[in-house]
Amino acid sequence: MLVGMIPTALRGGAPRRWPASFRDRLTGPLPGPRDIYRILRDGGFRGSTVDADRVPVSRQGLPALPEHATGWTWIGHASYLVRMGGANVLTDPVWSTKLPSVPPRVTPPGVAWSELPPIDAVLISHNHYDHLDAPTIGRLPRDTAILVPAGLRSWFTRRRFTRVIELDWWESVEVAGLRFDFVPAHHWSRRGPFDACRSLWGGWVITAPDGRRTYHAGDSGYGHWFAEIGSRYPGIDVAMLPIGAYQPRWFMRPVHMDPDEAVRALSDLGARRLAAMHWGTFLLTQEPVIEPLERVRKAWAADGREPDDLWTLAVGESRQLP
Repeated sequence: MLVGMIPTALRGGAPRRWPASFRDRLTGPLPGPRDIYRILRDGGFRGSTVDADRVPVSRQGLPALPEHATGWTWIGHASYLVRMGGANVLTDPVWSTKLPSVPPRVTPPGVAWSELPPIDAVLISHNHYDHLDAPTIGRLPRDTAILVPAGLRSWFTRRRFTRVIELDWWESVEVAGLRFDFVPAHHWSRRGPFDACRSLWGGWVITAPDGRRTYHAGDSGYGHWFAEIGSRYPGIDVAMLPIGAYQPRWFMRPVHMDPDEAVRALSDLGARRLAAMHWGTFLLTQEPVIEPLERVRKAWAADGREPDDLWTLAVGESRQLP
């Protein structure tokens, strides 16, 4: 479908029909039984909690946002609160302390749920448990606008959400005065043992009426999509990019960038500022918990970039652009 076309569900029609599988969108092979056996033989995915106390945390509440300013607050993992164009947007919100099959989070959510402003839109990048958290979603008012990948609408309507908008890659919709474009990612989806790739995965480009633009990558390996996103959506002010969950590399490379690749992805996007995410919250993989922070700073300096344009925020920290 063409960019900007309004999905049928928004026009009051029947829910859209999607293919039974999105495996044709994969840009790398899914892990097979031999890969899983090798991981388990080598000790599994989990990293150590050593140095977890070095992850910076600054839970000082939300600062006031001047009129016409745009603000980003890192909640933790892939969860950001974006305040833009007078609207409040949550990305992949996870406030739970524990997720299925994952050790408890090592840092608290950066903002207490009770301190959040009214939320105008929630963006979901894909259905993995660390990006789609049922207990957190259950705390939202049922008339909240939820923007989801193709094939994921029914998960929300079963929970009685009434404003669920599902999009294919390169489709867009306007909510609360902002334009939201769903864009590709090098990743996959699965919620249970038999539903791999039944729903789509991707990232989100948010554009305000004044032209200010930000991008949330969701989960993604490094690849050609970043250059195409940058070509279609020039002038990205801030790119929220994952820098963690990348070891062992032989297993994670197709679906999770490492910090050096995140800096390369920013160049491909043509974006100026990198807001780091997907680290320091849940111990999903084998790298030391503080290593993503150290590596992204090193890669940034080696690329000769302006230090102030790398936002390695503390959990709960906010940044603003006038």
